[in-house]
Amino acid sequence: MLTELDIRSVVLIDQLNIAFNAGLCVLTGETGAGKSVLLDSLGLALGVRGQSGLVRKGADHARVTASFQIPPNHEAYEILKQADILIEEDMLLLRRVVYNTGKSRAFINDQPVSVGLLKQVGETLVEIHGQFETQGLLNPATHISMLDVYAGLHEELAELARLWNAWKDAQVRRNDLLSLSARAREEEAYLRLSLEDLQKLDPKEGEEQALSSLRERLKNREKILEALSIASAHLGSDHDPVQKAWAALDNIAGEGEGAIEQALQALARASEDMAGAHSLIQSAQSDLLESDYDLEEIDERLYALRNQARKHGCNPDDLPAMLEKIQEQLNAIENAEETLEKSGQEYEKARKAYIQIAEIISARRKDVGTKLNDLVGGELAPLKLAKARFITQVERLDEVEWSARGMDRVRFLVATNPGQEPGPIHKIASGGEMSRFMLALKVIIAQEGSTHSFIFDEVDAGIGGATADAVGERLARLAKSKQVLVVTHAPQVAARADHHWIVTKSESAEEMVTTDIKPLVSKSERCEEIARMLAGADITDEARAAALKLIDQAA
Repeated sequence: MLTELDIRSVVLIDQLNIAFNAGLCVLTGETGAGKSVLLDSLGLALGVRGQSGLVRKGADHARVTASFQIPPNHEAYEILKQADILIEEDMLLLRRVVYNTGKSRAFINDQPVSVGLLKQVGETLVEIHGQFETQGLLNPATHISMLDVYAGLHEELAELARLWNAWKDAQVRRNDLLSLSARAREEEAYLRLSLEDLQKLDPKEGEEQALSSLRERLKNREKILEALSIASAHLGSDHDPVQKAWAALDNIAGEGEGAIEQALQALARASEDMAGAHSLIQSAQSDLLESDYDLEEIDERLYALRNQARKHGCNPDDLPAMLEKIQEQLNAIENAEETLEKSGQEYEKARKAYIQIAEIISARRKDVGTKLNDLVGGELAPLKLAKARFITQVERLDEVEWSARGMDRVRFLVATNPGQEPGPIHKIASGGEMSRFMLALKVIIAQEGSTHSFIFDEVDAGIGGATADAVGERLARLAKSKQVLVVTHAPQVAARADHHWIVTKSESAEEMVTTDIKPLVSKSERCEEIARMLAGADITDEARAAALKLIDQAA
């Protein structure tokens, strides 16, 4: 509920702080005292569009802070969570600053937010109903939510949303398969030819690199063979210097101490190494001479691989995977009918599951709508709407208009005179009638929903006597479970207040007009204000007696 409203530099208000309570909170005062400014100020904190004209003369900005106490399960927490704003307390501070340049800033618990988010959160906290602004009834899009809340369809709607998403997902999969199948059949001849070419080519991963390396070696084969041949000739020559040196030293091996023996051993090792090298060179010669690879054949293979890679927009190493992919596509074409049939069955199953729950919800809406019509109708006569009819219309939508909320369009219709065709409430009812229709509706469904604060601005306009008393009785009834703030000129309504404030206007020596608000705590203070409302400026003893009687009757 709204616990505090702090206003700075808004039109007639210089500085004002009001602490609110639960129950029926009534604001009274003479016309023009500034009661509407209080509501305009609260509207700023709730995200209503701000205008530079609201800034008090001489100030560069206006500031309004509204404090709310909310339960742990309030839907505002989820909205803030999705916006990455964490609130760990049970208090919400909504602040709005409007500058005389027209710009504004918004804050929630002192964290900067967009005005759009401020408004979204504000709509979960307060409903404002006035002669020219009745949120729930003016917007037909909200009627279905109001009915669903009253019908207690939270779990059913959550299940319906799940089934809707499952149905739409199945629809997307089915459409994708149909589209893929259609494209695949158009490309079937191309795919089969591509598969035949790739199967004939039989590409291997890493083949291009291997062939490129081999190609480089083969390009230099003649040069390599010539060098190998010369090296082999030298190593196999009769003029081997190692052999000649070994023969010369071998004749004097026993005469030259250890140095000659070591030299002979080294020459022997060198001879062995040269023989090994000679053998390797001859082997390399043999491999090159006997190779099955032909440079022209390698060039043709590389060209074929690269040509297929360009054709399929991939690297040559990806051709084996491309072959498998094309095979899978062709298999899918061959099994398309079976796959599509299975997808169609899943789609129809999901659709039927959605329709089944949607029809249960639709039936529930109609039943509860009929009940709501009777209950609201029972509230209308005392509210000077005896000839009016309230009708909850639940219509089946075309399938293309179905949604996660179901297959219905819900509208609240009214007829204010006998024989009149029911029509949209915002087109048929006057401002005062609309507020009373909303009052009757809220009295019935007040126990449901997360909104805990309701504001009625002159809901009693144009009525008096027993009708005004009936309005006051219903406001008091609503206030037993919700916080209700009422701006009123009806003494019958003011007499039922749990908390009463008077709004006054004063003018300073500098000709600055200022609005102020004062709580009326004692019974005598309340009696004097209600007597003023009854008698006007000249308050008589009779008016005071009548005021006291109204207060005692309401107690």
